[in-house]
Amino acid sequence: MSGTIQLFALHSAYGLMTAVAAIDAGLLGDDDVERILVPMSTAAVPETAPDLESVPRLAPLRARFDRIEPLNPLLDPLHPTTWHPGEQELPMLERLLRRTWALHDARLELFVQSPQVAPARTLMALFSQAQLNVIGDGLMTYSPIRSAMPRQVTERVARVVHPDVVPGVVPLVFAETGAIPVPVDPADHGRVLCEVGQAQPDAALDALVSPDVPTALVIGQYLSALGLMSQDDETSLQTRMIDRAADAGAQRVVFKPHPSAPPAFSDALGQRASARGVAFATYAGDQPAEYVAHRLGAAAVIAGFSTALPTARTVFGIPGHAVGSDTVLARLTPYENSNRVPAAIVDALERGIATDELQGIVDAVGYAMQPHIVGHLRPRAIAALAAMTGRDRERYVPSDRLRALDLPGAPARGRWQRPGGQAGGVGRWEELQLTAAGAKRRARRVWKAATGR
Repeated sequence: MSGTIQLFALHSAYGLMTAVAAIDAGLLGDDDVERILVPMSTAAVPETAPDLESVPRLAPLRARFDRIEPLNPLLDPLHPTTWHPGEQELPMLERLLRRTWALHDARLELFVQSPQVAPARTLMALFSQAQLNVIGDGLMTYSPIRSAMPRQVTERVARVVHPDVVPGVVPLVFAETGAIPVPVDPADHGRVLCEVGQAQPDAALDALVSPDVPTALVIGQYLSALGLMSQDDETSLQTRMIDRAADAGAQRVVFKPHPSAPPAFSDALGQRASARGVAFATYAGDQPAEYVAHRLGAAAVIAGFSTALPTARTVFGIPGHAVGSDTVLARLTPYENSNRVPAAIVDALERGIATDELQGIVDAVGYAMQPHIVGHLRPRAIAALAAMTGRDRERYVPSDRLRALDLPGAPARGRWQRPGGQAGGVGRWEELQLTAAGAKRRARRVWKAATGR
């Protein structure tokens, strides 16, 4: 057998919708290739979580593929995120998977989500001759890759396919390797969102539709589970979202909680809505948040830093409001946390930052997060930071980071701090330590040579 086979190793509905929208738009080649969906569940307990293979609402999207080859049953009892075979095992595993999935000697194009971690990272290494492509993971796609990957993998990454929900801003993932961004037009993405939303009757959502009542959709993200704040702080943050909705003229709030969030969150929001004279309802169904906002005819979408904010704005023209993004930016640890770029994008959009300035913020934050990986961004980061006010610089790149990387706006160094910080490489203190260590090693070699020991 010859020809080309496209493998789509995906774990989220958002990724599946992105892939299907790109296929429908003709962005991924002709229809004469064979397309195989490799769905996987990366949930902590896969058996208890819905997956791409079984969710009824996603059936029309699954029909775009010639066949489906689930990954979890092959790896069971191993969890997909713990699949780290040794390098010497990879050729054998490739032969086995080619036989199991009837790939034979076909040329492969592999599309993955979350390429920096297993199982995507394992599949990228395993199919050693495949062309590699990334399917965007929402706003996370705008972040640089968070860990260096082998050159024999990165050199094969050809495309980054992503919904163009922040028009004019280019994602950073694999930008350092020359991967080509493939933006999916918002209209194409919107058609797939609506197809998913309309695939199954949803009486719970239909009951909430009330065109004559100005409604705001509030989206819960369960930030306390990420360690970004306590549950009390998150409750306080979400009650501020109710205030934002009321101040924007909403007469009703529909709350879409995170599936793992405790019921106490909904209770607290309902009490706050009642105090503000706003009607309150909860929608806990499986519809995409963006489609929920569209179906409700929402006047606004309010969240922390959800991808749904720019998506609803760009695809359906629904204004989005970020609440607490400044708090999230200040509390994210470590600085390299992959949520930082999504939070920065949503924060900047909330503040009305223009597109060219927003690209500068993304470049500057991305460089400050991963200077060793996206070192080519340094000139653009310097230009963007030099043009910012001191307050904005501190908002996105704190002073200690500016100092460590010798970037514009860095505070003056103290008596024991010499100029010439990291500049994208090794910091001055680390440099001195390495120099001292090298001098000691050379001195020991000279002593041994002189004494004959």
